[in-house]
Amino acid sequence: MPQDAFTLRYVVGELNDLFTGGKISRINQPEKDLLSLLIYTHKGTVKLDIDLSAKYCRISAGESFDTPNPKVAPNFCMLLRKHLQNAEITAVKQAGFERVAYFGFKCFSEFEITEMCLYLEIMGKYSNAVLVKDGVIVGALKTASLETGARRVTLSGAKYQLPEKQGKADPTDLAALGEAFENKRGDAVKFIADNVAGIAYTTACDVVDTYGENVTAEQLYNYVNDVNYTPCVVYCDGEPADFKARLCAGARRYGALLEAQSAFYTHAVQKKRFADKKRRLISAVNSAEKKVEKRLAQTYDKLSECDKSEDVRIRGELITANIYAVERGMTKLEAVNYYDPNGSKITVDLDPRLTPSQNAQRYYKKYSKLKRTAQVLGGQKDESERRLAYLKSITANINLAEDMHDLTETEEELISISLLPAPDKAKGRKNKKDNPESPYRRYERDGFTVICGRNNAQNDRLTKGLSANDTWLHTKTFHSSHVAVLCNGGRATDGIIKYAAEICAYYSDARGKDKVAVDYALKRYVRKPNGANLGFVVYTDFKTILVAPNAHTEDRRDE
Repeated sequence: MPQDAFTLRYVVGELNDLFTGGKISRINQPEKDLLSLLIYTHKGTVKLDIDLSAKYCRISAGESFDTPNPKVAPNFCMLLRKHLQNAEITAVKQAGFERVAYFGFKCFSEFEITEMCLYLEIMGKYSNAVLVKDGVIVGALKTASLETGARRVTLSGAKYQLPEKQGKADPTDLAALGEAFENKRGDAVKFIADNVAGIAYTTACDVVDTYGENVTAEQLYNYVNDVNYTPCVVYCDGEPADFKARLCAGARRYGALLEAQSAFYTHAVQKKRFADKKRRLISAVNSAEKKVEKRLAQTYDKLSECDKSEDVRIRGELITANIYAVERGMTKLEAVNYYDPNGSKITVDLDPRLTPSQNAQRYYKKYSKLKRTAQVLGGQKDESERRLAYLKSITANINLAEDMHDLTETEEELISISLLPAPDKAKGRKNKKDNPESPYRRYERDGFTVICGRNNAQNDRLTKGLSANDTWLHTKTFHSSHVAVLCNGGRATDGIIKYAAEICAYYSDARGKDKVAVDYALKRYVRKPNGANLGFVVYTDFKTILVAPNAHTEDRRDE
C-alpha cells in the first residue's frame, strides 16, 4: 500500500477540495490510533477517518466502519473537542514533499477567534497527530521527550518541528534529481526507493514499469509532478491487493483516489477485524476446552481408583471368612482368594489398632465410599463429555466462518454461556436492534431450496423451523452445520439429497476428506432434548450417504 508522499499529495488535494469550508460537528477516538471526525461540507455530512496505526495509517473519507466509542473519551480526543469543536477547516495541505498533511482550522470560542493546525504524520509505526497553535504544540496523540531518547520532542509547549529528513533527493527539484541520478547504479527500482524522497518501493516499481530500467531524472520528475492521475485498485485472486494513483494494467478504475483508497482499506480492515474476532472467539473457547479436559482427566483418574472397589470388597470378605485366624495387633493376613479359580493366596493389610471385625468393616466402608464416588463421578464425566462436545462444535463453527455475519451469533452464544464478558445494557439493546439475525446460507437447485446454518444458534432455529416432511442432514461422526432441503409438501429426490449432503460435508470438520458419511432423515424424526445445548439434537429413522465435500457456491443465494 503506497502511503508515500507521492500518493499522499493526491489524497491531500482531494481532501482539500472536499473539506475546505467545512465545519467540525463531532470528534471521536474509537481506538487508541484512530480518530473519527464528522464534518459538515458542501456535499453534506462526511466522515473523516484518521488512522495512525502502524499497518493501516491513512487519512480517508466516507468509510463506513461502525467502531464503538469508549465510555470515557481519551485525553487527546478531549483536547481536540475543546479546541476544534465547531471549527472551520480553512485548508488541507501537504508539508513539502513529506508524508505529513495538515488541516488548517479557524477556531471559535466565547472570547476569540484563533487559528490552529492539526498535523498528521502518516509514517507507519511513527505515525502521529499533533495539534499546533502559532508553531507551538498544544497536544499530541503520541508524546515523546528527550528523556525517552526521542530525536524530536512532541510534548505540549514545545516548538513543533517536522520529522527529520532522510537526506534523499527531492523529486520536485529537477536539479537535485539530476545530481542523484549521476550516481545511479544497479537495480533502478531499488535505486529510486533508496535515493529519492517520498517514493515507496511500490511506486518506484510503477515508475520503472512505465519508463524501463533506464529511467532518467527528467522522466521521474515528470511522473511525480504530473497533475493528472487515474486512481485504481489492483486485484489479486479476486481481492483488493493495492491502490494506486496511476492506472496499472488489469486494475479497476475509480473516479477519485479517496474512493480507491477506501475500497482497498475497507477490505483490508474488515479482513483484519474478522481475523481478530475469530482469534478472540477461538481463544475463549480453547481456554474453556482446556478447563473441561483437565476436569475430565481428573475424573478419569478418580474413576480408575474406583475400579479397584471390587478388590477392596474381596479383602473385607476374606477378613470376615478368616476372622477366626485374625488377632488384634496383626498387620497382615495371608488368605486363599476363593474368588480366584486357581485358588491363589492374597495378602490383606490390617490395622493393628483395630479388632478383626473393625478391620473388615473398614474395607466395607471404603468399598461403599468408592461405589458412591464412582456413581457421582460417572454423572460428572457424562456432563463434562457433553460440555466438551458442545465446545468443540462451537470451535468447528468458528473455524468454518467465512465473514463477520458467521461470527456474530457465535459471539452472542459465548456471551450467553459466560465465556465472553457481556456488553453493558445500553450497548446490548443497540446491538440487538442494529444486528438482526444473520441469514442462512441458501441454495436453489432443481426447484428445491437448501439451507445451511452458520452456527449453533442458527442450527437450532433452522431445525426448529422445518416442516415435518422436510429433509434434515448432518455429518455422521463430525461436527457440522445443520442442513435442510425444503420440500414444500413434496419429497426430496436422491439428487438433491446428495447435493445437500455435499454442502453439509463441506461445512464440517471433515472438509478436507475425500469422502464423508452424512446422515439424513425427515424432520419428524429429529428432536432436541429438553435442556440440551444449542445445536444438539437426536434423530432416528435415518439413512446415510457417502459424498465428497462441495461448497456449491455457484448456486448460493444468501439474502
